[in-house]
Amino acid sequence: MEKPLRIAITGAAGNIGYALAFRLAAGNLLGPDRPVILQMLEIAPALGALEGVCMELRDCAFPTLDGLVATADANEAFDQADICFLVGARPRGPGMERKDLLSANGQIFGPQGQAIAARAKKDVRVLVVGNPANTNALIAASAAKGLDRRQFHAMTRLDHNRAISQLAEKTGSHPREIRKVTIWGNHSSTQVPDLSQATVGGKPAMSLVDAEWYKGTFIPTVQQRGAAIIKARGQSSAASAASSAMDHMRNWIQGTPEGDWVSMAVPADGSYGVSEGVVFSYPCTCKGGDYQVVKDLPLDDFLKEKLAATEKELREERAAVESLLG
Repeated sequence: MEKPLRIAITGAAGNIGYALAFRLAAGNLLGPDRPVILQMLEIAPALGALEGVCMELRDCAFPTLDGLVATADANEAFDQADICFLVGARPRGPGMERKDLLSANGQIFGPQGQAIAARAKKDVRVLVVGNPANTNALIAASAAKGLDRRQFHAMTRLDHNRAISQLAEKTGSHPREIRKVTIWGNHSSTQVPDLSQATVGGKPAMSLVDAEWYKGTFIPTVQQRGAAIIKARGQSSAASAASSAMDHMRNWIQGTPEGDWVSMAVPADGSYGVSEGVVFSYPCTCKGGDYQVVKDLPLDDFLKEKLAATEKELREERAAVESLLG
C-alpha cells in the first residue's frame, strides 16, 4: 500500500462528520490501496461522543484505516494533514441574525485557518462544508498566511448533485447520462442552478424541459432542497453532504471526466464579472491535482441577473466579517 493520507475532519462527531468518517475509513475517497489516518477535531464537550465514533471505526476493522486521532486541539488535528474537511460550524440559534452567525463562525474558521497554515502540509487541500460555507472558506483562507487561497474551497457539489438528480428525474434519464450542470455563486438560497449548457445523453437539456419548469420548479427545488429534507426527516442532510464532499475532493485530486465539469466554490478571479474578494461557485475542470474555472460561457439576461444577486449576497457577507479578514 501507499503512504497513508492524513485527513482532518472538524465537527467529526456531528451527523455529517460521522457519515464522512466511515466513508473515508473504508477507502472510498482514493481507493483500497491508499490507507488513511483520520485526525478528528471536536469541541471539548463532544469528545465523549467522538470517542464513541472512534470505537465504531475500530470495530469495523477497515483494512484502509491506519490510525485515528481524536482531539479538541486544532494544532493536533491539522498536524501534517494532506486534506482537511471543515465540517463543524456554529448553527444559527433562536433570534440570531445572519450577521451574528457570520461573526460567530469567524471565531471558528479564523483560528482553524491559522492552525492549518502552521501545521498542515504546505500542499494541503481544504474543503469547507460548514455553513455559511463560502464566507467561512474566505475567513479560513484569509487567516492561513503563507498558503495559496486556491487551496481553500467551499462546497456546492451537493447542490450540483441535487441539480443532476432533479434533471434526471424530470427527463426519465440516469444521472450518469447528464453533463455540464452548473451551480453559480453562494451556497445559499441565492445560488443559481443552471442548465443552459447541460446535456442529457448528448442532447441539450433545455430542449428536453420547458422554461416554466426550469425557472419555476427546478431552480427553487434545488435552492430549497436542504430545507425540504429537514422538514421531511427532522434533520439536515448528512449522508448526501458527506458523499458530495468526497466527490468534490476526489475530482480535485484525480480530475474531472473528459467532456464534463463540476461546480466548485473557489476564490473569485474576475471570471464572469465577479471580482476578487469572495468565494464563488463556478463550473470547474480539474487535472493534475489543480482546478481551472471554465471560461467564456454565454450568459443570458436571466442568468446575469441571478449571478448579480448571489454576488451581492456574498459581498454583504464579506462586509459583515471584514474585521476578520487579513
